[in-house]
Amino acid sequence: MTDGLVQGCLRKMAVEPGPTQAQPVSYQLRAGEHRIDLNARLGSPLKLRWSGAIACTHCGRATKKSFAQGYCYPCFKRLAQCDTCIMKPETCHYYQGTCRDPAWGEQHCFQPHIVYLANSSGLKVGITRKTQMPTRWLDQGAIQALPILEVDTRQQSGFVEMLFKEHVGDRTNWRAMLKGEVAELDLKAERDRLMAATASGLGQLKSEYGEDAIRELDGQHHAFHYPVEAFPRKIVSHNFDKQPEVSGILQGIKGQYLMLDTGVINLRKFTGYEVSVA
Repeated sequence: MTDGLVQGCLRKMAVEPGPTQAQPVSYQLRAGEHRIDLNARLGSPLKLRWSGAIACTHCGRATKKSFAQGYCYPCFKRLAQCDTCIMKPETCHYYQGTCRDPAWGEQHCFQPHIVYLANSSGLKVGITRKTQMPTRWLDQGAIQALPILEVDTRQQSGFVEMLFKEHVGDRTNWRAMLKGEVAELDLKAERDRLMAATASGLGQLKSEYGEDAIRELDGQHHAFHYPVEAFPRKIVSHNFDKQPEVSGILQGIKGQYLMLDTGVINLRKFTGYEVSVA
């Protein structure tokens, strides 16, 4: 760091919930080994400039294009964490002997997973490793979240999610999330409605994998408050590939987005991009 300038390859912002639900989520921008307290920069000018370089977050190789949010093409094609079954866990092919990295799969996929309801732009269902709560919800900009089921493996969580997706979406409308146009929901009532609607399918999964493989949770309701001074009225997106310098007054942070008075930018999208921050 020289003269207040930080330079390094972007990583997903580090995020922590506030000490209480009334206090804002805490964000740190990560550029290489540097961390910048973004909450402290609210209301102040912020400038990020892409050098034109991109480095793979796994192997460090220089790459002209980032795949799957931070990987070079060889790693994208080789690594288990970049396989299609990560996005569609119900298609897990470990037992077919074709997992790209069985040891990685055993460490990450054969671990307890949580099926949850969240409210980021409206009601949605999602899955995450048990160890990733509440980070997963914060990365999505959820204002509310409720864990509803715990299962033994990632594939099982995918099967459960498919049942729920017949009745509720699994995507976030990022524009609505950023505009703050999200009404609070009674997630416990929604849980009860959806559990009733999926009871037959859940019963079939339990008969196949065992009654204890899919466990109902009397989960704690979580609520989050984000550090936002002003929500954008109109969404204008910044893109380093089209505009290497992004600057403006930092008005808020939500999900993995910075809200500037000049537009918004999804920093996770540009993982591996070498930037200077001032």
